[in-house]
Amino acid sequence: MTMPHYVAAGSDCFGEQRGLGISTIAFKLTPHSGSDLLVLENTFTARGGPARHLHHAQDEFFYAVEGEFVIEVGDQRFAMQPGDALLAPRAVPHVWAFVGATRGRMLITFAPAGQMEAFFRIVTQANAMPPQDPALWRAHGMELVGPPLDVAIG
Repeated sequence: MTMPHYVAAGSDCFGEQRGLGISTIAFKLTPHSGSDLLVLENTFTARGGPARHLHHAQDEFFYAVEGEFVIEVGDQRFAMQPGDALLAPRAVPHVWAFVGATRGRMLITFAPAGQMEAFFRIVTQANAMPPQDPALWRAHGMELVGPPLDVAIG
């Protein structure tokens, strides 16, 4: 019998803290909880986001909870507000960033999970955005294909 999997607001399913410099992430659902999904809550205190990349085997789903985000998938650009959702299909380059003035929160799902949990465990050790190291990204099923979005206030 499959049991429910509950994670309280503001919590990580392992009770751990993970930082990415401008944001924190909490694992909400992992392959260890009987799913082949990885669900993260990414909370931002400053503008920015990861480098443009693609996933070879994962679809990445974004759900804006709080604040404003910009996401580019392929050659399309989307302004995300709370309640908006977007799917970035596997093998399609994408990049995104928090562009709000205060705080932002985004739920991000990877299906299937692949090596994404391992990637986030490694990169959060430095409490900085993931380094633009092609070998690191490739080792976790991704390719770097460009820089982060320019989020300068102007």
